[in-house]
Amino acid sequence: MGNLMGSLNARNVNLNMDDKPTFDPQEGFSYERKPREMIAKEEDLISARIPPKYRDYCAHHLLEYQVCRYKNVPLMYKCAHEKHAYLNCEHQDYVMRMKEFERERRLRVRENRLIGVA
Repeated sequence: MGNLMGSLNARNVNLNMDDKPTFDPQEGFSYERKPREMIAKEEDLISARIPPKYRDYCAHHLLEYQVCRYKNVPLMYKCAHEKHAYLNCEHQDYVMRMKEFERERRLRVRENRLIGVA
């Protein structure tokens, strides 16, 4: 059945967690939305031994946090700012992904309503 996520309404439009967006990212916006870009370079993540599951849009903050930890062992409390920046970025990324998921769901519901699918 796949990775279904969200409410029953998401399941009604056959929206799965890992689905790629099917609508134009600019649709419904009066301004130009910039696509998200990775700031950290892949070779930096590999050399820092960052596992692939952590190589997301917040990886540059994770790199800064890891460097700080390395420089300040055993005084990890000195890296509180870097840790906060990383965790805050992860939270903002989660919120962004949930908003995009809800946008996709609403656009699919709208499309079904316009073409007359129950």
